[in-house]
Amino acid sequence: MTRGTFISFEGIDGAGKSTHIERVAALFRQAGRAVVLTREPGGTALSEKLRELVLHEPMDALTEALLMFAARREHLVQVIEPALARGDVVLCDRFTDATFAYQGGGRGFDWQVLLQLERMVQTSPDGLLRQPELTVWFDLDPQIAAERLASARVPDKFESQPTAFFAAVRAGYARRQTDMPERFARIDAAQTREAVGADVARAVQAFLERGRA
Repeated sequence: MTRGTFISFEGIDGAGKSTHIERVAALFRQAGRAVVLTREPGGTALSEKLRELVLHEPMDALTEALLMFAARREHLVQVIEPALARGDVVLCDRFTDATFAYQGGGRGFDWQVLLQLERMVQTSPDGLLRQPELTVWFDLDPQIAAERLASARVPDKFESQPTAFFAAVRAGYARRQTDMPERFARIDAAQTREAVGADVARAVQAFLERGRA
């Protein structure tokens, strides 16, 4: 059986990552792979309910972090792990790096507590910490992101934060990349959509070639 593949797509709101996930899915489908498209917070009925709370209800920073990891646990158990066990490709619109970026960076929540929650929630029975094998990070200046979002939709409580918040989120992503550079592919999201798409395709192809080496 073909082993499962887990890829996450990360970036601040307005970076354009969601646009390119379906293109990556099409590449894998053309290669004959079954693809599961999912997102965080969300991915299961319960996790989607928790998503609504996190995105729209005011709450304490620890409460927010705990809800994010509770949603993630359900997502892992109900969707991600079964898909990987089948040999599917899982493409996830955000995963744990977003929690470190938004709650750790943007909210300023304790990084070490997030690391403890990460180990608790994502460690499998065999002792392995479940992480994406590749994380495609769409890096974008927060001011550009804000301009893109200005007329896009009614903002949730995160999207309505000031530019300084997103600068801290961006720094949180950069810290995660520094901590785990082997799985990160940074994409300059300020480029044209076509250039970003080409960079994403190259990053995924390089990842697959490493796997075949």
